[in-house]
Amino acid sequence: MSRRDVLVEGLNEIDGVFCPKPTGAFYAIAELPVDDTDKFAQWLLEDFELDGETIMVAPAAGFYATPNTGTRQVRIAYVLNKKSLQKSIAILAAALKIYPGKTL
Repeated sequence: MSRRDVLVEGLNEIDGVFCPKPTGAFYAIAELPVDDTDKFAQWLLEDFELDGETIMVAPAAGFYATPNTGTRQVRIAYVLNKKSLQKSIAILAAALKIYPGKTL
């Protein structure tokens, strides 16, 4: 299984997350069940950890030219090895369960 498939399948197993399979890229855009991914990304870095670790995601709004597009999406590169990707998915799933701005 490719790193892309590990990431996309793992993300789509998380409640409320939707991630289409990218073609020809090394990153995926995933929609998260959160109020605002800028706030979520900051919360991950400042206030969340799982076993002493957290993840960094790139809010996707900055990748769109249309205002207010992608505010509930993140861009995630799948350049890590499969084991690290799986760990990152587990951290994201745990974070989404307790994030105060979740929408599910």
